[in-house]
Amino acid sequence: MSIRESFCPLCGQPSAGDLCGRCRVGKTRWMEASPRVECITCPTCGSRKTGAIWQDSPVSREELTRELAIRAVRLIPEGRDAEFQVTSRERSPNRTIAKVQVKANVFGVPVADEAEVEVVWRGETCDRCSRISGGYFEGVVQVRAAGRALSPREQEVATRIACEVEERLKEGGARLSFISRMTGEEGLDIVVGQSRMGERIAQEITAALGGRYTVHPKLTGEKDGKRLYRITYSIRLPRLQKGDVVEVEGDYLEVRETGKRQLKVFHLGTGSMTILPPSSTYRLVGNVRDSVPALIAFIEGETAGILDPETFATREVRMPGWVKTATGSQVRVLPDKQTDRIVVVG
Repeated sequence: MSIRESFCPLCGQPSAGDLCGRCRVGKTRWMEASPRVECITCPTCGSRKTGAIWQDSPVSREELTRELAIRAVRLIPEGRDAEFQVTSRERSPNRTIAKVQVKANVFGVPVADEAEVEVVWRGETCDRCSRISGGYFEGVVQVRAAGRALSPREQEVATRIACEVEERLKEGGARLSFISRMTGEEGLDIVVGQSRMGERIAQEITAALGGRYTVHPKLTGEKDGKRLYRITYSIRLPRLQKGDVVEVEGDYLEVRETGKRQLKVFHLGTGSMTILPPSSTYRLVGNVRDSVPALIAFIEGETAGILDPETFATREVRMPGWVKTATGSQVRVLPDKQTDRIVVVG
């Protein structure tokens, strides 16, 4: 290597190339910044539009300002180890001035500079909110029970499941999978923005509460040569719920599983599981969720004296063998008002 090649021709400092790093930095525009950037957000839900795509934006306006200001800055490829510091002030409700201070390493030389970026905020209703406000929907999940009204618990469970499905789909990026409205006049109707969301809700409700659902599509038109349907998912919950206690020929049975064609029940007298055929004649007593604690006053053989939770009178009850009891302990009982008996359920 010659002497001429080992020194910078401008400053005389040692250099591995034609110019040393400092002189190269002095002759290079290593940073540029767009003086103005625009951000489109939905005034209803706060989601953000990038190009033609809407995305949920969980960050604050301050954090979004920092992100936009840094993205407005461009460094040359030789810029390394860049550090950004952003301060901002509000000029008006739809204008924010961001000052970006940049430190980096260019051609092995530490450099620093700053730029000012104006962030313009513009409001526009997003695709999701536009569909919701316009009453758009692709499906309806109708929840009904066979031969009876929905119980408050069933209403609560079905509503919770629908909201959880909506939240999971939203977190997964399915922005148009939304619940438009829910009504509970004749049961529970869940109006949804996408049909696949309705199917998932129907699947999870029947998995949790039993019963089955049927699908009823209705042609509503065509778009780009493709047929458009609105689909009704009709759920029919079984006549009996999990936890229901029924009386069959003098025996008390607790419903443990509700299948499509049969019921699995727990015999409260013997402690055994059995199948209750659909053709069986039964009388509904109540549900174990409505049972109350009762004190055992005494035990004589298979008979226990239980204090009636309503009258506090001692009632003699044959204690099932599957229930472990002792004098002074408590059991859960369900009153059978038709026969004036109390049923031990646990």
